Amino acid sequence: MRHTSSKDRRGGSSAKAGRDAGPSQRQLRAGELVRHALAQMLREEEVADPSLIGASITVTEVRMSPDLKHAVCFVEPLGGEKAAEVVAGLTRAAKFLRGRLGRHVELKFTPDLKFVHDQSFDEAARMRRLFENPLIQRDLAQSNDDSEVS
Repeated sequence: MRHTSSKDRRGGSSAKAGRDAGPSQRQLRAGELVRHALAQMLREEEVADPSLIGASITVTEVRMSPDLKHAVCFVEPLGGEKAAEVVAGLTRAAKFLRGRLGRHVELKFTPDLKFVHDQSFDEAARMRRLFENPLIQRDLAQSNDDSEVS
């Protein structure tokens, strides 16, 4: 007879129970370490790729895989200009940056780096434009008036 439990043999939650839980504290801590180190490296060191020369890049978030061997790095160039070129340059320089990263962070493994343009700034600007639309303002004001009457 098999014993079923929500705990696996190591005492942690089963894979099914942890799927929807989001990143662990360990993943979040490692992601922040990598984010800070990458930001410092991009600020202080020259990367030889032509699309990165003189580019000011913000590393907005780093999401680590559960085994901490892979990192997805969300980046945004200053002003959002030439984002595709900057991401392509960072992708070409990923092995170089990974080598430098190993000297900046103390992790058992230096993660493989994947760079992605952070779309959240574009989405926030789109939402701001929507809320500034006079038709939306009218609907919001009407909705507030209706809730005050109730």
